[in-house]
Amino acid sequence: MQLTTSIRSALTAGAAATVLLTGATGAVAAPPAPSPAATAHSPYGQLRPLAALSAERLATADLVAAAKWGTGSPVDDPAREREVLNSVAEQARQFGADPAATVRLFRDQIEANKVVQRGLHRRWDANPAQAPTERPDLGQVRKEINRVNGELVRAIADSPSARSAPYCAPLLTVAAAQARHERQLDGLHTSALARSLRSVCGGN
Repeated sequence: MQLTTSIRSALTAGAAATVLLTGATGAVAAPPAPSPAATAHSPYGQLRPLAALSAERLATADLVAAAKWGTGSPVDDPAREREVLNSVAEQARQFGADPAATVRLFRDQIEANKVVQRGLHRRWDANPAQAPTERPDLGQVRKEINRVNGELVRAIADSPSARSAPYCAPLLTVAAAQARHERQLDGLHTSALARSLRSVCGGN
């Protein structure tokens, strides 16, 4: 079966994008642009929102870390995690997505968020001058997380064919590299982004 132009161009860009995604140091270069044929309904177009929204969700980890800093509150919050997973499973049912696959993907999102929180706390412990001087309202931050969660569930519901396709991984790598470039992610957040997308491919 012949690959479409968008898939073929993304596959060609895959090796370069892998370097961009895994290179934790140095300037963030722009990944090769996908073909104009990569519409919202193409495999790349279905995977792109998953990477972009995962990067957007990771940005909230900085705020959560700042809200918890100096309070003695642990990074792990099992009650909150159960709340999130139960909520996204119910949203998945409403959107016609697989609840089990959605929960699996969100477990990765939660772990990625904790990677950032722990990394920032270590950084601030080592250099208190870099620590935040203001504490965000955690309740407001969670409202933003809930908003992004809803969009992510919708993106999961809209992408079963792309996520189960044999070419999912290279396309997702390109999408992640693009998200990294757009948000100018540092090494910590780049590693967390990779963690957040671990279960995207091969699922329903």
